[in-house]
Formats: sequence, structure tokens, C-alpha cells
Amino acid sequence: MMKLTRLLTLAGFAATLLTGTAYAAPVDLTLWHMEQPPHRVQRMKELLDEFNAAHPDIQVKQEPQSWGEVYAKAPAAFAAGNGPDLLFTIPDFTTVLKGIDAVVPVDDLVKDLDAKHGFIEATLAPYKYDDHVWAVPAYNMAISLWYRNSVLKAAGVEVPKTWSEWQAAAEKLSTDGKYGIGLPANKQLYTDQTVYSVMVNSGAADIYKDDGSIDFDKPATVNAYDFYSKLAKLSPADNGSWTWGEAEACFASNTCGMILQFGVINTYDTQAEGDATDLGVAPVPHADDQSESATISYSNAIMLTTKDEAKQAAAKVFLAWLLEPANYGRFLTMEPGLFLPVTDDGAKADSFWNDKTVTKYKSQVETMISNSHAGKLFGFTTGKVFPSIGAISAQNVIAETLQHIVVDGQTAADAVKGGQARMSEIAKK
Repeated sequence: MMKLTRLLTLAGFAATLLTGTAYAAPVDLTLWHMEQPPHRVQRMKELLDEFNAAHPDIQVKQEPQSWGEVYAKAPAAFAAGNGPDLLFTIPDFTTVLKGIDAVVPVDDLVKDLDAKHGFIEATLAPYKYDDHVWAVPAYNMAISLWYRNSVLKAAGVEVPKTWSEWQAAAEKLSTDGKYGIGLPANKQLYTDQTVYSVMVNSGAADIYKDDGSIDFDKPATVNAYDFYSKLAKLSPADNGSWTWGEAEACFASNTCGMILQFGVINTYDTQAEGDATDLGVAPVPHADDQSESATISYSNAIMLTTKDEAKQAAAKVFLAWLLEPANYGRFLTMEPGLFLPVTDDGAKADSFWNDKTVTKYKSQVETMISNSHAGKLFGFTTGKVFPSIGAISAQNVIAETLQHIVVDGQTAADAVKGGQARMSEIAKK
């Protein structure tokens, strides 16, 4: 049996805590992830089977979880002493586990992986605070503007770059029973995401000040909500109950001329025309007084959650293996056209670009990757992270603020002032 320390040396981790003694039994690692769709679970199984066969001293097993349950299930598991060794995460979930001391910093590991593969800084930023790095970025998701080239051409509309152009395009496309834009207005995470995609293009990316107080009520935020509410009126009337699927369905049926979404490639390819030359994707348009576009992005990462030193060292071997370009592209394409690379060499990997869906929609994926480099996430933009962001996100205060405009008829200024009060109340608890 190959010694575990030899594996560590090959992975560049000779200085880890393991001794040079081979283990009589493999180091077993349990990996929790929230990628429940069967095809994603199957791809993870293929990758883990390959890793386990090549690393007999380390055996990794997956235990798929639900995002709807894991916020409560994970803390309970760690409290009972049976939590996983590795756990997929998004930035606000990391704050929950960090708050109960269940997350192990990965500074040295990320430093080594960054030197070798080159992390895209926007994917690392949400996990760098309190003098440590708290997770290893795994894949990115960034919202873009999606449209059909033929629809815009028939209407004589150019791809919008500014808000004034965007509103004019949406108004012109709103004809013959069709809607120029499809935006959600539900009190739900998707609305948080699309509203914030507009906020970052108005100069309102930061919702905290450096001292932890809320910095939500400001002219840039009001402008973003006012503009979003205008576009929401050009969306289907049932958008007050929309989640991600309804927006994609509206686009796939050619009922919505444009939508904001992380990715529509799979739905478009299987439920719409599937004509790659007609599918358009662009950066989210920016306010007329801004010079560049930005977006919301969710850097999904993997936390190290075991305090056992041998397991920590073995987990680092696995994470290093996963980010090797030959393996990494196959990890990303468990959901092709949605999961984006977080490393420079991963963005060039043949294992990614040779996937048949990625190959077919190459230009769209290239644009998605480019957009993701300008990604931001509410509560994780200043280099300081405050625990209240988890509750603000969980209670969908950004979406709730929008509902006060589109449902209750408040002005954008009054709704944003109320949003400031709600966030401040949460932050005090």
C-alpha cells in the first residue's frame, strides 16, 4: 500500500502533519454536498471512484444533502459529533458553520493551489476575512442577461448596455402578448439575486459599513429599486410567485424576450430551439452614470470541517486532485453551461471545453466566464464579514424590500428606508 505521506508529497503537501507511517486502514472521508440531481450525484460518484482507486490510503464517500435542510442539519450533526469532513458551501452558509467553530482555515492550502492554478479573485473574496481563508473555491455561478438574437433583430433592438437602453428594449419587446423582460418579484432568494444584480450596477454593492452598521439606504440603492420596479411592470403578472424555473420557462417558451439568470443553456437546449447561434448572453446593463457592468456571483466552495489531523491532510490531497485540470473540467460539467471555473487553468482545461454542451455553446460560456470576473455578493464586498448577513439573506430582506414597492405601492425611497430598518434590526440581534 502506498504510504499516505508519499501522496502528500506528490500533491505538494509534504509539510503536513502526517508522519511517514503507512496506515493499516484507509483514512475515510465523508463529503456532504447539496448537488442532489441524479446526474450530478452520478458524476460525483465517477470522480470519487477514480480518486479512491488511485489513492488506496484515502477513501472519500459522498452524502448528498438538501439546501433546504442543511442550514439546520449541519450544525446539529457537528454538535452530535458526526458531522462531515468536507462540506460544500456558499458564503453565507460558511458564516453559520464558522460561528459554531466547525470550519478549519485553509490558508496554506489555498496559497499553494492559487500558486499552481490561479484562483479568480472574485471567487476567493467572499471567503477571505478575519485573517483567514475559510473555504476552497470549487465553482462559480454568475447572473447574465439572456436573450435571443433573432427576437432583438426583428424588433430592431441592440443588445442593451445601459439602463436607459435596457428599459427601451424591454418596452419595444413588450408586444403581441409577449413580455420584454421576465424578472421575479417573489420574496425569495432568486429575487434577492436579480435585485442585487441591478444594485451592483448602480454603485450600491455594499450593504455594510466598515463598523458593521447597515449601509443600505442611499441614493444608489433607491435608484436601483426604482429602476427594477419599472422593469418588473414589463414582466408577466405572476412574477410575484416566480423562482428560477419560471423565469427559464418563460424564456424557453419565447414569452419573455430577456431574463436575468445564472444559466439557461440546459433548458434552452432541451426545451426550446437549441439553436446555439440564436442564444444571446451579455453582461447585466449598468446605470447610465456608471461606466462598467458588474453582477452577482455565487462562489461555491468546499469547507474543511474535520479537526482530525490525519483527515485534514487526506482531505487536502483530495482537494488538490479535484482542482487538477484533467479532473476539474469533469467536475464542472456535472452541470454544463452553469458551473463556471474558479481557476485560470481550469478555464482553459480540455476536460471542460471538450464537453459536448460546452462545445456547442462555447461563445456563451466564454461570455459567462468573463461576466463572472466582475462578480460580487451582498455582505461580502468590503473584506469584512458580519454574522448578521446570514440572517439578512435567510429572511430575504432585499426581496422583501422590492415587494413593498410592487405589492404595497410604496415609493422606492420609502421601501429602501424600511429595508435599512429591517437589516439594522437583524444586525442588532
